[in-house]
Amino acid sequence: MDQWLREHGCETVHRAYQGPRTHEELVELFHDVDAAIIASDRISAAVMDAAPRLRVIARPGVGYDSVDVAAATERGIAVCNMPGINRTAVSELTIALLLLCARRIPTNIDDVRAGSWQRLEGRELRGATLGLVGLGAIGKAVAALARSFGMTILAHDRAEDPEYAARHGVRYVGTEELLGESDYVSLHMFLDSSTRHWIDEAKLAMMKPTAYLINTSRGVIVDEAALYRALTNGAIAGAALDVTEVEPLPTDSPLRRLSNVYITPHLGGVTREARQRSGWGAAHNVLNILDGHELTDVVNPEALAVRRNGDRATAGSG
Repeated sequence: MDQWLREHGCETVHRAYQGPRTHEELVELFHDVDAAIIASDRISAAVMDAAPRLRVIARPGVGYDSVDVAAATERGIAVCNMPGINRTAVSELTIALLLLCARRIPTNIDDVRAGSWQRLEGRELRGATLGLVGLGAIGKAVAALARSFGMTILAHDRAEDPEYAARHGVRYVGTEELLGESDYVSLHMFLDSSTRHWIDEAKLAMMKPTAYLINTSRGVIVDEAALYRALTNGAIAGAALDVTEVEPLPTDSPLRRLSNVYITPHLGGVTREARQRSGWGAAHNVLNILDGHELTDVVNPEALAVRRNGDRATAGSG
């Protein structure tokens, strides 16, 4: 990707993401670049103010909640994402987490490592009910995989697709019905002010005590304090989380001590294929913005008219 950008006239600066950067580190990285391809860095208005040449921030994934989009728009900085780019990787991980829960795979592995051979009983996915909260690109990919296992699919989404549902045997239901009937509840929601802590104490209480919660979307959609209580008092059977409210998950998080929650370190898009697709897609978005082309993946298109000057110079990635 770096070589391709250089061949198209960009000077590139690469700093691999190894955890949250300080404000000073972000300023040092972005202060003289025209474009930034970011992983999980939080780009605030203050960082943008320290980067007067910045014209585009590209995310190689779907979410862009780490970027202050309103501040970017005011400064004429286009923010790009890649809708659906990770649908295969995230949907496959979701099914893997379902299987971890259903067959208690990590617990059985730990048991063997400890010298035992209990063969702890699990459950089959066939005939079980999967509730999908969010039926966008990733939710639909999960539904297709789940149907191949013979699962019944319920869905809840603010924007329903009745044609898709009719073709693929998905039934739209209300929140209470989905939570109350599902053996597995999988979250595929977009993060905004209305979905922050969407899974709270009240919604966890609606779930079956034998049900599992799966989250591969955004960590703050789940109130982790409420989830901890639900996991310890038997309100639900367990959970599998690929995302957490704070990442990396703090070492003192009580969730780390529970045997009925499986936590992976935000692996959703971490496959060789997904990273190649998303990296190239973000690079193309950067180059198209710098060249003045219109894009469909700009989340704040009103920013495009604010600043259209300057030669192609430096693209930074983190």
